[in-house]
Amino acid sequence: MQTVAEFKIQYRQILKPDGEAAEPLPEFARDRAEVLRMYRLMTLVRAFDAKAVNLQRTGQLGTFASCLGHEATHVGVGAAMHPGDVLAPVYREYGTQLWRGVTMTEILMYWGGDERGNDFAVPRHDFAWCVPIATQTLHAAGAAMAFKVRNEPRCALAYIGDGGTSEGAFYEALNLAGARALPVVFLVVNNGWAISVPVSAQTAASTLAQKSVAAGIPGVQIDGNDVFAVRQVVGEAVEAARRGAGPCLIEALTYRLSDHTTADDATRYRADAEVKLAWSVEPLLRLRAYVEKAGWWSAAAEQELLRDCARRVDAAVSEYLGTAKQPTDAMFDRLFASIPKHLQEQRLVARKYASKPGGH
Repeated sequence: MQTVAEFKIQYRQILKPDGEAAEPLPEFARDRAEVLRMYRLMTLVRAFDAKAVNLQRTGQLGTFASCLGHEATHVGVGAAMHPGDVLAPVYREYGTQLWRGVTMTEILMYWGGDERGNDFAVPRHDFAWCVPIATQTLHAAGAAMAFKVRNEPRCALAYIGDGGTSEGAFYEALNLAGARALPVVFLVVNNGWAISVPVSAQTAASTLAQKSVAAGIPGVQIDGNDVFAVRQVVGEAVEAARRGAGPCLIEALTYRLSDHTTADDATRYRADAEVKLAWSVEPLLRLRAYVEKAGWWSAAAEQELLRDCARRVDAAVSEYLGTAKQPTDAMFDRLFASIPKHLQEQRLVARKYASKPGGH
């Protein structure tokens, strides 16, 4: 018997948990302004995330998907993409979206039940949040197909969680991208848990990056708590896709420091020791150690940043709470040219409940 093919999955880490370089730094990591821009946004995202959870707990926001612990992956991806690229998110990639121009108010509106939050003012071509699992990978592959047909030097990037890689839609998108050499990058955020299901219960594969092998496309695993590694590897992948080199699958290893959503209680299935270990290597600690050692940051600068983040978040919350609520009819607008009978009935029921005291 002879070997007809062999495969390897490379792992990339640039910044170690203590803030020291694990390998020579890329050029952008030596740019003080650019590194601090990433750090400031990561800090803002964390402040926003905490506020959003509090709003949900006090009944001022619907179920919310926290991104606590994912800041490096999300901001690193945003920094690597070009404005003309297209993002197909899942439902917690706030750092990427804020980098690309989505506002905190728009995010709050969406999670408050107002679909106008999906009508982004700036990244008009980016896809809306996608709650169905893995379907956004097909959207990204379709956009990439359009870019290729039109000969446009653009790239689509789809996020997907570790649990989503068990869905058929994920494999369909991967296969199409490989067969047609589409300009698309699939970014797997492996935070260890698909709600309460650990990765070990989902797959016998030693990495999720190796799921690229069957599609015939490159796969790489990175430290998702290292914003430098995320930005560098994603940057290489999207640039290769834009110049016609085809798709790539990137697995970012990180950890969900929060519950899956505000409807979840992760203490029921995760060990305290596991969570404590994850907090010791979380992304903000790492980047803060780096900028402090570089002489770019101080305790005073940190306090001023936290105050600024609080001001900006509070301003977004005020704008969100001050936005006039849509009538219930908005749920039925623009669905059909002529609304069918069963939806007419639902519209009447919605109007009835909205007319009651406290109704919307």
